[in-house]
Amino acid sequence: MQQPQDPPATGRPAPTEGAARVAPQRGPGAVGGGVGGAAGEAAAGGEATAVGRLAGTVERLRLELERAQAHSAGRAVVEMGVGVLVERLRCGPTEAAGQLESLAEQAGVSTLALAADLVNQAAADEISALARAFVEGTAVPPEEPAAPAEPVAVRLRSTEADALAGGDAAAAARAMLDHALRPLGVAAVAVWAAHPDLSLSLAGSAGFHEEEARRWRHVPPGVPTPARRALDERAPVGYPTLAEASLPSVGQHEIRGGRLAVPAGKGGRLIGVLELCWHEELPEQSQPLQRQFEALAEVAAATLESAGGRGPSAPEAADAQFDELRRLTDGLFDPCMVLRVAPEGEDGPPPFVIRHVNPAFVDFAGRPTGAITGARLLEAYPLAAEPGGLAEKVEHVFATGEPFRTPDLRLAALVDGVPLVTRARVSISRHGSHLAVVWRLDDGTPRVARLLQHAQRLGRIGGFEEDLRTRRIAWNDTLFELHGLPPTARPIALDQLPEHAHPDDRQAIGRFLRTLLHHHRPASTAFRLQRADGVTRHIRVVAEPVHEPGSGLRTVRGAYQDISAQHWTEVALAATRDQLAQSEQQAAERSRLALQLQHAIMPPANGPLDLPDLRVGVRYRPAEKGHLVGGDWYDALPLPSGDVLLCVGDVAGHGIEAATGMVALRNALRGLAATGAGPAQLLGWLNSVTHHLTDNVTATAVCGLYRPGSRRLRWARAGHPPPVLLRAGRATTLPQLGGILLGAVDQAEYEEGELVLEPGDQLVMYTDGLIERRDESLQASLAGLMALAEQAGGASAGGTDGLEEHLDHLLRYSSADTDDDTCLVGIAVR
Repeated sequence: MQQPQDPPATGRPAPTEGAARVAPQRGPGAVGGGVGGAAGEAAAGGEATAVGRLAGTVERLRLELERAQAHSAGRAVVEMGVGVLVERLRCGPTEAAGQLESLAEQAGVSTLALAADLVNQAAADEISALARAFVEGTAVPPEEPAAPAEPVAVRLRSTEADALAGGDAAAAARAMLDHALRPLGVAAVAVWAAHPDLSLSLAGSAGFHEEEARRWRHVPPGVPTPARRALDERAPVGYPTLAEASLPSVGQHEIRGGRLAVPAGKGGRLIGVLELCWHEELPEQSQPLQRQFEALAEVAAATLESAGGRGPSAPEAADAQFDELRRLTDGLFDPCMVLRVAPEGEDGPPPFVIRHVNPAFVDFAGRPTGAITGARLLEAYPLAAEPGGLAEKVEHVFATGEPFRTPDLRLAALVDGVPLVTRARVSISRHGSHLAVVWRLDDGTPRVARLLQHAQRLGRIGGFEEDLRTRRIAWNDTLFELHGLPPTARPIALDQLPEHAHPDDRQAIGRFLRTLLHHHRPASTAFRLQRADGVTRHIRVVAEPVHEPGSGLRTVRGAYQDISAQHWTEVALAATRDQLAQSEQQAAERSRLALQLQHAIMPPANGPLDLPDLRVGVRYRPAEKGHLVGGDWYDALPLPSGDVLLCVGDVAGHGIEAATGMVALRNALRGLAATGAGPAQLLGWLNSVTHHLTDNVTATAVCGLYRPGSRRLRWARAGHPPPVLLRAGRATTLPQLGGILLGAVDQAEYEEGELVLEPGDQLVMYTDGLIERRDESLQASLAGLMALAEQAGGASAGGTDGLEEHLDHLLRYSSADTDDDTCLVGIAVR
């Protein structure tokens, strides 16, 4: 994968160069003096300069090493961020790296900070939850140490990447101290590995002298230390000062301040302790700081688990017989584990401890070898205790010394609380005080186990099993995360679930428990989980009773699933549907009002209108889409002066605004026409009305005044298509008079034309919905209209008798395709 641009170093700020600190300062007096003094000073100055250069070189190399370590951790986080973008954008690594740099530059943050945010969103683990808590306002109180320049998410992600990349607890301790703990005032850190015999070993440390760490490499059982107390109490243990605690621990003579021991474990199983040391007294442990330390303890646990931190101690590794057996098993191609009897002298069957696994070992539950080595056989594989199972075969071989071989043995394990079963060829043999267990598994079994773990993680599903008689509860890691509890906390029993739920959901949980525990039937329910950290999660729980022959109900098993994201998605969709329905209802109401207003002003004509010397027919065709109520209007009105007002107009737009604009212009023109002014003057006045008295309305119009008796027609147009005259079977358009549309400017002048009509003439005034086409110009559309008018004139009876047929033909065979409403006025001269 091509690497993205290097992120900025996440280490401590670089001090000034060492050479500048130790270089000799020369004053004016250094120039004077005798020859001998000058020579001595020159020699001394040269020596000091050489020492300064050497010190500067050492300091520079140290800083470069720190930057390289920080850069390595930061680069790992950036690579994970690039991987997230590759999956989300479906692109290549190079393009994803470029997108990451571009997004970081646009957001004004570093590439490392943006990469950490992306990883937090995708991981949804303890570190990401901690980062969200800080972003949502869980800030560090004023009494705590000042927060470092880097965000909490960047520091913890860098620590996790550096620790896991180092591969051992020593590297993890250095990474935690450098990236996350030193800014909080921590002077040293120790990672302890816990062993089955209750002893401790110092798996890794940082901030202590090498001799001190060497003296504390092994702590025998029974020695009271802060780490031992944390393991016994299964909770963090803090002391204001180590001297007041009167407990021995590593660095007790050089770092005598506060101590904090945090248990490190997985799924309720403790495998070590993270111990933090201060020179000063232990600072106040607020919830944000506690969550940071718990997250770092999880990193330490992951390091111990992957590196086999629970492996055999140094004295045991020196056993010659064991070394010989280990070399033998390491050469096998089949998975093999070496068992020994635990040192405790317990009554009953001897407990066996998994002391070693060979390089070919594959756990059929998909767990790393570090989680197996050092654990008891029944701790790693509790289902091996079933009758005729692996534990029984191991005990028989150890007691009799007879080897055991079978081509088919049932092996079972719990994968995050879910039983996983496979079949294997097994061979068991005794070698002194040790047993060698060799098995050959189906190649697909570990892969299926890993797929199951990933499916549970991605689905935010956690499994559980509860023994109703012994009250023993098994949770997987996901359940601790869902409930906001550390891995060392005690699981919550089913009958305690109402205490952790929202009060409104307790009745639903009660019905769930009655169905499950009283009626002994599978049950499920959804509820709101109220966690101790104040976070509310929406959870679905599904459970079933496990009946045992002759003993009734003893065990309940099931799963919890975090459905918070699904819940909020459903809430958002419901709100969107409600908003959409409301918008549709409002739009339909507006269209209905606009249509009613349009019909009130322009009711459908009941046949032609008979006016002096004229017969006027009207056709109106609404738009095909009901919500597109337009602003087309017409008027044919005898005036007090004896003239007849003939006009057609079209207000721009659709809906209630267009309908109200049409009403305003039509009524305004009626009132202005009563003054006796000519058509050009009427349109000039109507333009001012449109510009000043309406809200951003524009319109086109044709206005004509017809004088009966003389049959003289005066007309003007404001950006409207010209009328079409049909005379003696020939169709022509009236001249294109000048005049802009109404409302565009404050003052406008319009050109006026005059025409003497003859008996039998037909004049058609229309809006653009009759002729407009998306693929033709206006001139082509007008030519098509004239051809259609001549065709309609030939088909109709002509004159006033054929006016209705003429209008119907024009409307029926119009070639317009804009889905606009159309107003058509036909005038026949008698």
